[in-house]
Amino acid sequence: MEISSFYPVLTATDVASSAAFYRRWLGFETTFESDWYVSLAGPAGELALLDPTHETVPAGFGRPAQGVLLNVEVPDVDAEWRRLVVDGGVECVVPLRTEEFGQRHFIARGPDDVLIDVITVTPPSDRYAANYTDRVPD
Repeated sequence: MEISSFYPVLTATDVASSAAFYRRWLGFETTFESDWYVSLAGPAGELALLDPTHETVPAGFGRPAQGVLLNVEVPDVDAEWRRLVVDGGVECVVPLRTEEFGQRHFIARGPDDVLIDVITVTPPSDRYAANYTDRVPD
């Protein structure tokens, strides 16, 4: 399969307010907007939001995107912690901490209980270093 683009589409109970959240806190910009679908783009990727009651959503699948975890890698997670949680009041569900598997991160709660894991990559401990491969995506 030759993939020309790949991005998540999250169902959102309130598409407009969810889009506002991702624009405000993660710096996305709108590339398409309707009352049932919003496409967002940022410097490192894309994200779309879809009303789960729209006719294009298959029967039985019309529910918000709960249980999703979005990883957002940043150069300075401590600065983002201060901006989002300390100064901005975004709800945090896992506090800022350093993990021995190679991350300093925190997890914030986004719209519809989507989890946003804000990460700065750190050197892993010896215990985890061997788990990393040399494969680099093309």
